[in-house]
Amino acid sequence: MPIRLLTYTKGAKLPDIPGSSLFQSVELFHVYENTPGYTPILMVAYDGNRLVAKLLAVIQRGNRWLPGPWTNRCQVYEPGEYFDDNIDKAQLFGMMLNHLTNLVLPNIFIIEFRNITKPLFAYKEFRNNLYFPVNWMRVYNSLHSKDPEERLYASRKRQIQKGFANGATVKTANSIEEVKSFVAMLKRIYSSKILRHFPDINFFIQLVKLHPEKENARLFIVYHKEKIIGGSLCAFSNGTAYLWFSGGMRKTHKIQYPGVLAVWAAIHYSYKHNYQHFEFMNVGVPFRLHGYREFILRFGGKERSTRRWFRFRWKWLNKLATWFYL
Repeated sequence: MPIRLLTYTKGAKLPDIPGSSLFQSVELFHVYENTPGYTPILMVAYDGNRLVAKLLAVIQRGNRWLPGPWTNRCQVYEPGEYFDDNIDKAQLFGMMLNHLTNLVLPNIFIIEFRNITKPLFAYKEFRNNLYFPVNWMRVYNSLHSKDPEERLYASRKRQIQKGFANGATVKTANSIEEVKSFVAMLKRIYSSKILRHFPDINFFIQLVKLHPEKENARLFIVYHKEKIIGGSLCAFSNGTAYLWFSGGMRKTHKIQYPGVLAVWAAIHYSYKHNYQHFEFMNVGVPFRLHGYREFILRFGGKERSTRRWFRFRWKWLNKLATWFYL
């Protein structure tokens, strides 16, 4: 029986869809839907009446002052979820990829696929749709074999001790006001070298507060004398904790090490709550020095090479990028 693809852009029309990955979940669809500047797209594949796969993508609107699609991007975390072990996952992904590409290209400048665990997954399908790969880095900490404090660099351990000794405290955000204050602080100090796109505040509020019983995400805040000086947003999916955003006011509160404590709070919490791995998102490309990557590696993590796949709106630009990267 031929595969049938259905595409949803409105949460009210979504059927009951199972899954275990946060990044491909209905919950994240609703977070995107309720965040200004985001348009979610959920593609669902059926074999007859039997659900076999789903793929969640999001269109991020760029600079609102520039008309047209020139600053818009479509981003996909993970290559979907599949519910039939006997089906050819790469072939099915190729069908969804082709449909998604044709659907979004008129409204965006670039499509990006990231967090693909197996670098060779659907290589032919990506290339057939004119995507080009870029080698990338993922940084993660193993939490299942030993206490993460044992993996810390000695200098990092001293910074954590000094930060607390100099009056810093860390807590989990428990109110909307705390989330708003954290986002305002982070937006002021966030470096474009880490991540150029910064979501609307509703993204953080929805992600932390939506379905708290499932612990989709948790926000850790660093205080000094009742003032927020740092924090981190950690998402949880399939036994892994993902550091999505973090930062601290290191220039005005240097001796409290707010950026260090923000990351350590997320790692320590994840270990205490039996997550198997801790992964840092947005660590930069592998072919040039990146200060943030050097910073997080001192928490005892490991680097792992992976791929991201890209497709530009214009074919000539794809050909140029393919020539450069392949």
